[in-house]
Amino acid sequence: MSKELEHSFVTQLEENQNIVHKICRLYTNDADSHNDLFQEITIQLWKAFPKFRGDSKFSTWMYRVGLNTAITLYRKSKRSVNTGAQDFDTVSFKITADEYDDTVEVQLRLMYDAVKQLNDIDKALVFLYLEDKNYKEISETLGITEVNARVKMNRIKEKLRTILNP
Repeated sequence: MSKELEHSFVTQLEENQNIVHKICRLYTNDADSHNDLFQEITIQLWKAFPKFRGDSKFSTWMYRVGLNTAITLYRKSKRSVNTGAQDFDTVSFKITADEYDDTVEVQLRLMYDAVKQLNDIDKALVFLYLEDKNYKEISETLGITEVNARVKMNRIKEKLRTILNP
């Protein structure tokens, strides 16, 4: 890899590393697992970077590689990446200071508890949705059609309603 390409990768990774940290928090439950997953995602990003054509935003591509790596590792070894015991207090989704109060905090806690019950792909879709990604970006990231992303999200919303209002 050329020095210019290497510099571009490092710059992009530094600017967007919060994406990788959020994915790691979502799919791990301790610091060692977080660090291991962060390292593995970074390695996969590094390997794939020369093939990145720029057809999508770097952050969208990074979400896709990161989520795919996390899901693949989870499926290979459930003891290394544990989604069931994740503490969602550490996952920070965008919310403005004006919106944040005790009521919102309680609602978020209930919602995160419900999200814990979803499968890995559904969690990834909700994660991207809560990050204010549009359906085009979600579909590109997860490798599904935009229509499929919308349908899945509607089904997930219904599933979450059922979990929250039994």
